[in-house]
Amino acid sequence: MSELMKNFPNSQEQQVTLSNWRTAPFNSWAFHHVGEIVPSATILNDPIAIQNFRTEEMDFRNISIKGPGDQYIDHRQFIETTHTDALVILKSGVIIEEKYFSGMNPSSQHILMSVSKSLLGLLIGVLIDQNLFKPNQLATDILPELERTAYQGVSIQQLLDMRTGVVFEEDYLATQGKIIEYRKATNWNPVAKNEPESDLRSFYNLLTESDGPHGGNFHYVSPNTDLLGWLIEKASGSRYADLMEELIWKPMGATYPASITVDRLGAPRVAGGMSSTARDLAIIGQLIINNGVYNDRQIIPSDWITDIKCNGSKQAWDKGDFAQYYPSMDMSYRSKWYAEIIGKDAKIIFGLGVHGQHLFVDIEKELVIAKFSSQPLPLDKEMIQLTTRWVNALRDIF
Repeated sequence: MSELMKNFPNSQEQQVTLSNWRTAPFNSWAFHHVGEIVPSATILNDPIAIQNFRTEEMDFRNISIKGPGDQYIDHRQFIETTHTDALVILKSGVIIEEKYFSGMNPSSQHILMSVSKSLLGLLIGVLIDQNLFKPNQLATDILPELERTAYQGVSIQQLLDMRTGVVFEEDYLATQGKIIEYRKATNWNPVAKNEPESDLRSFYNLLTESDGPHGGNFHYVSPNTDLLGWLIEKASGSRYADLMEELIWKPMGATYPASITVDRLGAPRVAGGMSSTARDLAIIGQLIINNGVYNDRQIIPSDWITDIKCNGSKQAWDKGDFAQYYPSMDMSYRSKWYAEIIGKDAKIIFGLGVHGQHLFVDIEKELVIAKFSSQPLPLDKEMIQLTTRWVNALRDIF
């Protein structure tokens, strides 16, 4: 693994390509060099408005959690077991842990995978606050191109909450089917020489089957989110990367630029294609703790953050796709954010991406955990539940 992409030309065994970049061991290099594999648009920061943090490293050696095989592991062993690439923990706006592995450093951009969705959820809240569109508005009002697809009649909020009746199987280990066509359309998989070129927005013409009305149970369909990226660009007349840059990345004091992968026509992969530094992902969490405010500017509307915390449907979650990963937890999903709920409020909200990408935000305890990983499996139940136990152990300290 350590020899990947270190020689030129590389041997076939060490070469990261579009065909293998999401598989182990190649992902340990690829996930923080995505722009060298998939075409990407830049999201600039403001170099004169960088947010600085004080550092007071804490000792977490006393943490002990149940690991694989019911063996107890400590903090260091957890980091190793979960294939951690970078970790930044903030407590009350102070860095209490910052570590990098797999050749990463503080300036390295790492792919967020589906934590990208959570950032879209914040951006769309800003645009709704600007009256660009309304949550209950139909997507076809802005994108009439969808009228002959399964998205006919879907609202923007239903897309945000993954409550559509669109038939699409999100099987990350599949070797054929619509998910493969989706990956080719997004530029994430190679297209064979005898195949026609594809693009993300043409892909939606393939999604014509419904399995029920919109507004039902939580049904995880990544194309829902990329559809929102298209909708945002159509309604605003601006590129998604530019909107993220001007409305969130620059005003929040990001330390480095970010990026987002694009298809062959420049459409952004908002469902999973953003890359950023670990510290900048933590800044997103701190922004939420600060109720959307940084440097006396309301960047994310406070009522949008409240809506994320309070208005997800537990019933939709309980009967949905991911309940098995969080057993015995009261959960909801709202505007691309997961939430563990107690009463009428969220105990913790978080973004989750395949292969172990996480952003946890405990608003009450002012705790932010940004974690990048290169886990071998895309969606590993054992790793997800192990990470949940580790997060709870950290929260118990405070």
